[in-house]
Amino acid sequence: MSPTALPAAGPEHGHVTFLGAGPGDPGLLTLRAVEALSNADVLVAEHEVLDVIRTHARQGVSVVQTDADPSSVSPPGTGTPQLTVVDGTSTPAAVPGGAPDAAHLVMEAARGGRRVVRAVSGDPGLDTCAAEEMLACAAAGVPFEVVPGVAAAVGVPAYAGVPLRDADGADVRFVDARTASDRCWSEAGASDSTVVVSTTLDSVAGAAAELVSAGRKPDTPLSVTIAGTTTRQRTWTATLGTIAQTLKQAKVLPSPDGGRPVIAVVGERTAAARRDQLSWFESKPLFGWKVLVPRTKEQAASLSDQLRSYGAVPHEVPTIAVEPPRTPQQMERAVKGLVTGRYEWIAFTSVNAVKAVREKFEEYGLDARAFAGIKVAAVGEQTAKALVAFGVKPDLVPSGEQSAAGLLEDWPPYDPVFDPIDRVFLPRADIATETLVAGLIDLGWEVDDVTAYRTVRASPPPAETREAIKGGGFDAVLFTSSSTVRNLVGIAGKPHNVTVIACIGPATAKTAEEHGLRVDVMAPEPSVHKLAEALADFGMKRRAAALEAGDPVTRPSERRPGARRRRSTT
Repeated sequence: MSPTALPAAGPEHGHVTFLGAGPGDPGLLTLRAVEALSNADVLVAEHEVLDVIRTHARQGVSVVQTDADPSSVSPPGTGTPQLTVVDGTSTPAAVPGGAPDAAHLVMEAARGGRRVVRAVSGDPGLDTCAAEEMLACAAAGVPFEVVPGVAAAVGVPAYAGVPLRDADGADVRFVDARTASDRCWSEAGASDSTVVVSTTLDSVAGAAAELVSAGRKPDTPLSVTIAGTTTRQRTWTATLGTIAQTLKQAKVLPSPDGGRPVIAVVGERTAAARRDQLSWFESKPLFGWKVLVPRTKEQAASLSDQLRSYGAVPHEVPTIAVEPPRTPQQMERAVKGLVTGRYEWIAFTSVNAVKAVREKFEEYGLDARAFAGIKVAAVGEQTAKALVAFGVKPDLVPSGEQSAAGLLEDWPPYDPVFDPIDRVFLPRADIATETLVAGLIDLGWEVDDVTAYRTVRASPPPAETREAIKGGGFDAVLFTSSSTVRNLVGIAGKPHNVTVIACIGPATAKTAEEHGLRVDVMAPEPSVHKLAEALADFGMKRRAAALEAGDPVTRPSERRPGARRRRSTT
């Protein structure tokens, strides 16, 4: 493909969807937005918006970044600047005023028969550039639609715990400080309405002064929120007259990121004074915590989602890699025996075991129909889901603890009257414990314990991650087995002593302590989700203790030397 060519055309008639990506939380995307993203051929957006929407796009979509790094844009007079296409190509576009012309790119892609999603932060109806691009599409006869999004001016105050209206139903005015006229400030200052100001961190004090000059009292309550709806969100409450001093005392000004956008809410009836009761988002038990999860993204999917629900920022680092068995003949014989009726049961104790059997099936041209007449057992929600995705519904899942012991609690003893075959196929890792095998034998079953895959230590994570682990950049780490302790320390080093160590059970905790780690959290039962719950409970108690003592609520990583100074610029 030429470095200046767009991806190949698709259908005969293209189409553009102007899509609102909301203020930052991917969970605020509408169902219609997710549908449009899943059907898109080309995504066009700024890099921060792309971070929100790209997970919902289909595989192979072309991603175009409109705010390309200056180094990738030709200097004035040297040619046409480039829009960065994140699939390894770049596309020239007409550039009025020296900025990449997204409208030109969008229409060119649509004319080529592509389904284009032009995504913007917040809502397209409040974005002047989106409006101009819509007009350009209309003038050129390019069909388009608009998918609204949650506007930052509405979504951010909601996440900050600052309702815009009270029972008296005060008016609400919206002011964009970057384009507001003197008349706009005068009208907002002369009214008693709630005023929502879109501005930047270093311009908040100036906006407050404009409102005071226009007639608002200096003691009017004010809230200021940065990075709203994300786990980087921070909110300050003050008054129009004290906000400059408040930000100075918080050591956020002057700072390199003073130009970052913020939402300020001004008004006597904004409930800013009651944020202690209404701040539901920033008061989540693990809000802003960076939590290290020593698993692959696939294995950690539901666990990471659970951590996000507590306000945490999960970071997956695989400590174990999976490889085929050194001698595949045992696995081959077992799969053939599965087809020929050698087994009454097959038991899967991990997603990797399902994957290994499925790959062997595909190698032989088999599918889920080969399981006909065979009872299937599964340990764990993710293992069961992997089987269902394969087309197999498990007959037995532990009703209690999701472990080998839990499976044995529900496993029926062998009965020669009802069970025509007495053999169980158990595809497992090479380092699996003998608990399940011994328990099945005690129940009268014969077991073919087959090595379906080998587990080896994973490659070290990037240097930045290793440094964060050793330097206290993570607030907590979840250890789900003794091997995750040994392997993480082996490939990345020992976590810093400010990092909260959470272990799934006594054996894992013992291994952690043997490696010089202080165990702070123990799961009440051997379940990754119970482990996450225990960490959330720890975080909630820690937060409550700080509030009761009148101390600021900080994350564990902020206790390390120099962290407070760095925090003021992040």
